[in-house]
Amino acid sequence: MTRPLRNTLGPALLLLVGLIAAVPARAQAPADAQEKQVQWLDWNAGMELAQRSGRPVLVDVYTDWCGWCKRMDRDVYANPEVREYLSSRFVTIKLDAEAADPARYQGKTYTSTTLADERFKINSYPTTIFLKSNGQHSTTVPGYVPAERFLMVLRYIGEGHLDRGVAWETFNRKQANPRAPAPSNALRAR
Repeated sequence: MTRPLRNTLGPALLLLVGLIAAVPARAQAPADAQEKQVQWLDWNAGMELAQRSGRPVLVDVYTDWCGWCKRMDRDVYANPEVREYLSSRFVTIKLDAEAADPARYQGKTYTSTTLADERFKINSYPTTIFLKSNGQHSTTVPGYVPAERFLMVLRYIGEGHLDRGVAWETFNRKQANPRAPAPSNALRAR
């Protein structure tokens, strides 16, 4: 082999070997990334799992054209703390507000569109619906919520503060200053 040809083949061969070695790592990346994503279910599967598990439900109501919905996926649901909290405490459902997918709720069959629009009166996206494991509506949070604030909402609901009647303001104050005494009207002789 002549010297100019050897000088040309050496770097090209190294590049080819490097690319081949990188292929398995790239093929593995989607599986690793998938493990780190929220495990979204469709409406019917999610509601069935909630009833079996007794876990509350978070429903992310979105549309394909909604920029804030995409940002919620990218910035909030991809946040490691949010993702971990959701996976440990909630059943997570994605509901496309413009889809015709069948959705059973409280003995009736809807489409995803009519469920969002008629049953839950959703008219802006993203919107997050929280349900108890039996399907009873707990609360609705409209719009984009930054990850840190969203995590507080998840804790408020996931730890049962809403169900116990704790006001959001009281919970929020307590989170900001955990050593603060409870308001005097909360201290009652038993």
